[in-house]
Amino acid sequence: MHSTPPYPLVIVKVGDTHDALREGRGDFEHWIADGLGTQTLPLVVVDPRRGDTLPAPGQVAGVVVTGSHAMVSHREPWSETTAAWLAELVARDTPVLGICYGHQLLAHALGGEAGHHTQRPEVGTVTVTLDAAAAGDALLGDLPAQFPAQAIHWQSALRLPEGAVKLAHSAHEPVHAFRVGAQAWGLQFHPEFDARTMGGYIELLARDLAADGLDAAALREGVRPTDAAAGLLGRFARIVEAKAQPAA
Repeated sequence: MHSTPPYPLVIVKVGDTHDALREGRGDFEHWIADGLGTQTLPLVVVDPRRGDTLPAPGQVAGVVVTGSHAMVSHREPWSETTAAWLAELVARDTPVLGICYGHQLLAHALGGEAGHHTQRPEVGTVTVTLDAAAAGDALLGDLPAQFPAQAIHWQSALRLPEGAVKLAHSAHEPVHAFRVGAQAWGLQFHPEFDARTMGGYIELLARDLAADGLDAAALREGVRPTDAAAGLLGRFARIVEAKAQPAA
């Protein structure tokens, strides 16, 4: 009997890390792939910025959208095309995970709004607190009520789409996680960042951070491991794998 091969788990690469951080460990898509750890689904990386064609919505098992140094509010053509594609995936209940830029893009794609945070950027290891609505959530529901996570963002999801469920926040950021539909999530924090990566960002951006009134040395000193947040990538992969299993 002919069987359809498993559709891929697609990493949509919408940004690049700094050269100094890429050496030895790779880029955003490599960090995410390491965290996903899927053994049953092919991983495919597409980069719409360079003209890669996004797969047909009915031919993907799940999607992760990376972070980026770009801004969703600039509405670059490749970004708007990706937003429309994400809306189609959500309509199909395809598992989607947007990280940082991807989180903001998912909100924008579904009728919400992304733009600059009303205060200064949020940078470093921050404490994320689950909202009551996270209880029972397939992705975040088993996390501690509070957990450390790595964050670096100037923009935020300022307004969530109609029907979205807010799942987590920090003292600085009202929306650190949300779910829309059955299996689409946005995470403002970076589950793919380890402490070394976070520290590297702070060092590389020290001058920019100082211009925003942030003390890079103090931020660097506050960096710590974020194992609970990192585990969300593997949990998302298990959600995708379970949905991709053929019916018995």
